[in-house]
Amino acid sequence: MSLPIMVSMLVLALYNIVDSVFVSMYSETALAAASLAFPLQNLMNSVAVGTSIGVGSLIARNLGAKNREGAEQAASQGLTLALFGWAAFVLIGLSVSRPFFRLFSDEAELVEMGTVYTRWCLVASGAIFIDITLERIMQATGDTVHPMIVQLAGAATNIVMDPVLIFGLAGFPRMGIAGAAIATVLGQHVSVVLSYLFVKKNPYVTLKPENRRLHAQTVKEIYAVGLPSVVMQSIGTVMTSGVNKILIAYGMAPVSVFGVYFKLQSFVFMPVFGLNSGLIPIVGYNYGAKDPRRMNQAIRTAVLIATAIMCLGTLCFHLFPDFLLALFNAGEQMRTIGEHALPILSLCFVPAGISICLMGLFQAVGDGILSMIVSLTRQLVVLLPAAWMLARIQGLHAVWFAFIIAETASLMLVCMLFIWEYRRKVKPLFK
Repeated sequence: MSLPIMVSMLVLALYNIVDSVFVSMYSETALAAASLAFPLQNLMNSVAVGTSIGVGSLIARNLGAKNREGAEQAASQGLTLALFGWAAFVLIGLSVSRPFFRLFSDEAELVEMGTVYTRWCLVASGAIFIDITLERIMQATGDTVHPMIVQLAGAATNIVMDPVLIFGLAGFPRMGIAGAAIATVLGQHVSVVLSYLFVKKNPYVTLKPENRRLHAQTVKEIYAVGLPSVVMQSIGTVMTSGVNKILIAYGMAPVSVFGVYFKLQSFVFMPVFGLNSGLIPIVGYNYGAKDPRRMNQAIRTAVLIATAIMCLGTLCFHLFPDFLLALFNAGEQMRTIGEHALPILSLCFVPAGISICLMGLFQAVGDGILSMIVSLTRQLVVLLPAAWMLARIQGLHAVWFAFIIAETASLMLVCMLFIWEYRRKVKPLFK
């Protein structure tokens, strides 16, 4: 289940990195603009992914309970909700982009680059909303190979078009940072076309026009898991914006380093998110089928694999920080800050990987609110206050330790909630 998703997530992380590499070659201001734009992009992705997690969880539980009609209603109404999400971000892209960048800087070039990049990504976001929902429908029915193909096609389109549109190759005009955004949008549209064709051939779920009209009970069940997932991932927008606000007091270089870190760590985290995407439907299906032994086996296996991946990522960040920064055309100041920051930040990888897998149980059994509580605690209750305090007391170099503090606290909370949820939901199934 998970391996194809992990490959597709790696590809997604790769083309996010490639996107930033080409932007950094255009100018350091463009890289800073793309880094500052990340919170708004993350908010958009949070709504799309969070809703699709709710859709996928409901589909898996219905299929496990042999309720095909309920699964089909969840799939079709999930697409309707995706369209509403797109409409919301068209409005956000048109109205919020420029004021958002002015919160961080009055530098005209930075504000203009960031506004152009963000508006393209948000206004043309319909494809990503629909594509993510269609991929989650496939994953919930056990089809993880076709979503991998979709991601590969979208990534290839993005990677090829990035230099063409940014630097004006092959007869195209030189579009700068706008070209990077347009290349991303083109890749998303290629993905959504392929996703739709694959879902039409899915033998377990059929998208029927009569099921597209929203029903209160289905929407309620989708967002019982989906809304906490939306909030959980959206918290990253607040956290990233807050950390950027702390860092920009020390100049644009720390902001760029933080943006580079997020791109690089996605290459480590994305496979674990892919692992979790395969874990949730397996646990959800076996919860619906009342088979707790397979639930336990799946969770144990996922934790072991996630820990191995995170250990490898930590090792790479410790051994090769200079090489990783060189990929982004880092200047001397960026290299000095980054070579100190990346090894420290990577120490949070292992506890984060374990937490992600354990939280898969919450989403699989329909208690996504617990995942939301964990994310609120980690990013807002612990991380931001810790980063602010460390910056005031010890300066820039101490800010990075806030991530280790937050992830350690998060893992402790996850373990307590996991034990409570297991005793409440899983243990009774053994009787």
